[in-house]
Amino acid sequence: MTDLAIEVEGVAKAYRFFALSDVKLTLPCGQIMGLVGPNGAGKSTLIRILMSLIHQDQGQVRVLGHSMPEEQVAAKWQVGYVSDDMRLYGFGTLGWHMRFVASIYPGWDAPYAQTLLKRFNLRTEQQIRHLSHGERAKATLLLMLARRPRLLLLDEPTTGLDPVARHELLVELMDVLRDERRAILFSSHNTQDVEQISDQITFIDRGRIIDSSDKESFIERWRRLKLEVPAGVTLPGVAGVVDLDVSGHLATVTTNAHSDELERAYVNAGATLHEVQRMTLEEIFVANVMASRRERAS
Repeated sequence: MTDLAIEVEGVAKAYRFFALSDVKLTLPCGQIMGLVGPNGAGKSTLIRILMSLIHQDQGQVRVLGHSMPEEQVAAKWQVGYVSDDMRLYGFGTLGWHMRFVASIYPGWDAPYAQTLLKRFNLRTEQQIRHLSHGERAKATLLLMLARRPRLLLLDEPTTGLDPVARHELLVELMDVLRDERRAILFSSHNTQDVEQISDQITFIDRGRIIDSSDKESFIERWRRLKLEVPAGVTLPGVAGVVDLDVSGHLATVTTNAHSDELERAYVNAGATLHEVQRMTLEEIFVANVMASRRERAS
């Protein structure tokens, strides 16, 4: 059994007005990765490649040890996929859908399905067309989770959900990882959801991976420094600075490689350090994206 749920190396996919370029990432079993990017960044394209719903133009993809798309049938028995554009049969009941999925997948866990019904406050006799958006999202998640897949690929699973429904979904996802053989990749542009449950975070923008790391590393190495710069003082160039905003005698430095040495470099140059601020994941994401766009435009 492979220790990696996902292996992506040098993957590219070109369309007329968009291209996924040189994507590389790995997801070990037992972990949750949040794939964060603006709308149109390539999140759905990457997940569809992992599911072999579309095929990469180049590069290697392995899912649970299976080469994709060649071995997609073997892989998909162990993969649960949910996206916002998935549709259930409106006139069917939830119970009918549960029986249908159970007839296909021998790993269907009936007691667990009953547990999820209670947790999500759903009933088998409910028709799908009468469910709210949040209830349909939970019904879809129930049908996927009760199969007990080893890998969950979730494309924007919390989109449009109210705070309570989002909390219920995220709690259930965290519960999945009690089994260390399993893994989750979920895409989102909601950094709060990602920060809450992810072990690893990958930022994607305009078809490229711009940063990928464990969550703790992101939070620890990114800082915003507030400096006072007297007349005649020139701030030195320091490695790891992704943005420098100067207004009169005040400067704000954003860095992705904070250290005591970085702070001393500015103080030794004659600047006064007033404040070192931690950054939220959303601030880190925005700073990362903007720095990447400036670099590609230069």
